[in-house]
Amino acid sequence: MRFMSLSLAFIEQIAEERIKDAQEKGAFDNLPGRGKPLAPDGGANVPEELRMAWRVLKNAGCLPPELEAEREIRTARDLLAGMTDENERYRQIQRLNLMIAKLNEGRRRPVCLEMDQVYYEKIVTRVPVNDARREKEAK
Repeated sequence: MRFMSLSLAFIEQIAEERIKDAQEKGAFDNLPGRGKPLAPDGGANVPEELRMAWRVLKNAGCLPPELEAEREIRTARDLLAGMTDENERYRQIQRLNLMIAKLNEGRRRPVCLEMDQVYYEKIVTRVPVNDARREKEAK
């Protein structure tokens, strides 16, 4: 444990020396945005002790599980909008509703703030394939 803290202190010392050398050589003089405030990165609502980890994860393209689930739900809804096969739409709706139920369960929020599920009847009535099938069955 002591060895680890000594090696980190040594690395920190080397980094500081390299930064000072670069400053003396003027390596930081012509950087874009010099003298201007940094653009906000959206981490203002993140507690200060978590900001560095949040920024690293954000820059790496990682999302918290809840946001990842929301992104998957949006993708599933987009796929659903383009489907014409009724059986495939039904399977996609079942999958989508399961994803929404899992997301709502994990949030621990009041029911009024939960994400709405997709209902099969609403979609079946809007699919043009069903209208053609009903016309054939009516004849």
